[in-house]
Amino acid sequence: MSSTLILTVIALYFVVLISISYFTSRGAKNSTFFSGDRNSKWYLVAYGMIGASLSGVTFISVPGEVDSLGFSYMQMVIGYLIGYVIIAFVLMPLYYRLNVTSIYAYLGERFGNTAHKTGAAFFIISRILGASIRLFLVADILQYFVFKEMGVSFYVTVFITLVLIYLYTYRGGIKTIVWTDTLQTTFMLVALGISIYLITQQFGTAQSWQHLEGIGAMDWFVTDDGNAKNYWLKYILAGMFITLGMTGLDQDMMQKNLTCKNIKEAQKNMMSFSVILFFSNLLFLVLGGMLFLYIQETPELMEVFNGMEADKRNDRLFPLIALKGQLGTGLGITFLLGLIAAAYSSADSALTSLTTSVSLDLFKIDRLEEKKSQRYRKIIQFCITVLIFITICLANIYKEQNVLRTLFVMASYTYGPLLGLFFFGILSKRKVNAMALLAICISIPTLLIILMNNSKPIFGDFLIGSELLGINGLLCFTALYIASLLSNQK
Repeated sequence: MSSTLILTVIALYFVVLISISYFTSRGAKNSTFFSGDRNSKWYLVAYGMIGASLSGVTFISVPGEVDSLGFSYMQMVIGYLIGYVIIAFVLMPLYYRLNVTSIYAYLGERFGNTAHKTGAAFFIISRILGASIRLFLVADILQYFVFKEMGVSFYVTVFITLVLIYLYTYRGGIKTIVWTDTLQTTFMLVALGISIYLITQQFGTAQSWQHLEGIGAMDWFVTDDGNAKNYWLKYILAGMFITLGMTGLDQDMMQKNLTCKNIKEAQKNMMSFSVILFFSNLLFLVLGGMLFLYIQETPELMEVFNGMEADKRNDRLFPLIALKGQLGTGLGITFLLGLIAAAYSSADSALTSLTTSVSLDLFKIDRLEEKKSQRYRKIIQFCITVLIFITICLANIYKEQNVLRTLFVMASYTYGPLLGLFFFGILSKRKVNAMALLAICISIPTLLIILMNNSKPIFGDFLIGSELLGINGLLCFTALYIASLLSNQK
């Protein structure tokens, strides 16, 4: 694909997004930005959430993991389903009953202002890091395959991207996001479908299926080694806890659900979304199998692939084949649209939810008159955009390893205290001293970081993987309960 064609595709994509923003943000107030005036159709929210949940990490990293993990990732996806059921019938009724815009207001109602701000702070840290890593992954891919040849700096690419995202979200906020997410989800799924179809056509259905069977398409469960990170029970529990933390206790994901008219529509949204997401993840693994089949049968691409940095290789598999393979310009265009959609559906909603949390949880600007409140909200949104830019630049300097693993490890430390706090509040009636609560939420993740960095002498061959988030949450829950007993607070 020529540079001119690539830039044209990207420019047209942003024209469409900004046009959607124009129509959805007319007459928008702060309440529109934060809650979409609670008037979104549940099916639009459900469909759009697919793109936000999959993000660039799934689009790039999940297919690249097939070579080492086969289809065992589906164990985690089964855990996701369990988590979504708990969110739909335990957490969401709580949020709708309290009529909250920021879900961390529940912690304020239950434990007081310290818990409210602590929960919001953990989300803000989690989401800034998560959004930055997701956007970094896509920016790194675009830089490596597209903009480097044009002489465009990585930092210029990221800067322009964030400016454009800021422009189409700064007025309509979550109301705009609900609509742009539907477009972005469509591009992702179309790119997924076309990619699988073209590679299958290249080798025929029989050879393609034989290859998929050989890498475990019909063998999802790892049952023979309890020490393995992807042992079936570990992965299912990890999927459940990741969903509870990164969706149910995440303002970014729940803000979309809270734009539905009522709890019934929000629950329909959540359950239909979870089913579609299950099959979407399965298709991304099928795509991964097809990509490895294609590259094994294409010596010139295999040579390029083997020459890449080892820790970046699998993340660059899909773009290498889509942009440098011989499957046609159509695949290159749909891949670019899917990749950009995957990145921006995550980044734009993250920017909106972070602005919401900082505005309402930390500065409580909803108590101000409308004009002043809007001015402060726009300043906060601008500052968060700058902070994400700085974080991405640092990520580029640090050059972390596989993005999917990095994201789950980070989530294990930052979402664990949220898991412990929320479920201590839901499952017990006890109170906790504010200073004890803050100390527990900081000390438990710190202790786990130390333990995980010295896991070999402590745990031996037993490997702790993504279930670390659940362990973190359970330890925080237990410590909160003990603290409530010691202080005799009921």
